[in-house]
Order: sequence, then C-alpha cells, then structure tokens
Amino acid sequence: MITNPAIIAELKSLNAQNGGLLKPEQVVEAARDPGSPLHDQFQWDDTAAAEAYRIQQARGLLRVCVQWIGEGVNRHQAPVFVNLTSDRYESKGYRTTVSVLSDEQLRAQMLEDALTELNRFRRKYHDLAELAQLFAAFDAITKQSVA
Repeated sequence: MITNPAIIAELKSLNAQNGGLLKPEQVVEAARDPGSPLHDQFQWDDTAAAEAYRIQQARGLLRVCVQWIGEGVNRHQAPVFVNLTSDRYESKGYRTTVSVLSDEQLRAQMLEDALTELNRFRRKYHDLAELAQLFAAFDAITKQSVA
C-alpha cells in the first residue's frame, strides 16, 4: 500500500483536475515529469518496462485459465492455477489448483489466502449496509475455519 502523503496528494489533485475521474494514462503523463512525486513509481527504461509488462501479461494469462470439473449439476469452472501467498515471496510462481487442493498444507494456505481476500473485500465495502448479511455470513465462516 502507498501511504506517502505527497503521492496521495498528487493523485487527488490529478483526480480533481480531471473532473473526479482519473485515468491511468493521466497518471503516467503526470509522472513523466522527473519532479513529480509519482515519477519514481514507474520504470522509465523502455526495455525493462517492456519485459516487466510481458511478465505481467503472463501473470494475467495464468490467472484467467479455467477448466471444467465435476459431473452433472456439480460441473463448474475452476481456476487451473493458483498463486499462494507463500509462493509470492519464495518462488514467485503458480501451482495447479488440483495439486494445492490435494496437499493438506497447501490447501490450508489457500484457505488462509481466501479468508485474507474476504477481509480485504470487507474493508473495501464495509460502508455498504446492503452487504451486512454477507458480512455476517463471512463472520460465521471465519469462526468455523479458525476453530
């Protein structure tokens, strides 16, 4: 997360200058100025940036691969690959979802990651009273998982 007040102030200023709807292209344009607090948040070497972008595209590809599993009414699409938190810091890779679900420790990590994502969702949308029932159900599931 970025908490740098100069960066946040610059982004808020850009947002106001653009009628309250800030586009990524506008952020990049403002960041081109070496004096901008945003400048150091970007890779300006085009060769390095191109390679980083291709790696990001590969991540995106791995995230959207799905396959059909199950039979009859239980048949559904499931992700082919998963990126566990532990893998993000150690090997920075993806595992097949099937292999994760069949390993007790990896499955526990996947569950922990899922609960963390649900908590992020909750923090992001906690002001929406319409989701109160969903959050109550989430609390019940969290208590079961921890017990």
